[in-house]
Amino acid sequence: MTTAGYALGRAGEKTAARYLKSRGYTLVKQNYKHKTFEIDIIAKDKDVLCFVEVKTRSNIRKALPREAVSRAKQKKMILGATTYLKEKKLVNQRVRFDVVEVVYSNGSNPPDITHIQNAFSGV
Repeated sequence: MTTAGYALGRAGEKTAARYLKSRGYTLVKQNYKHKTFEIDIIAKDKDVLCFVEVKTRSNIRKALPREAVSRAKQKKMILGATTYLKEKKLVNQRVRFDVVEVVYSNGSNPPDITHIQNAFSGV
């Protein structure tokens, strides 16, 4: 990934975190990392623990950001969620997998944000 791409991704994650907080979510962890996966944001939506993938783009000419959440990425997120739940000894915890798209098209400020709740199922 280029330096510009990395910076864009980090900016998108910060924007997504602010967006979720403004919607009443409680941020639990950002950039939860393990050897084989990373979960961008873990947040609580009332009694549901949400594992959130953030996809950021500067435009949508090629595809929507959500289209980059492949089946392989979904499997890594499910592995990450399972690992996190075991690590924190969370039993019978309701979970959800969300995707937040952040698009800075034509330098839009604020960016366009789309929050897809229950983007896929897993745990």
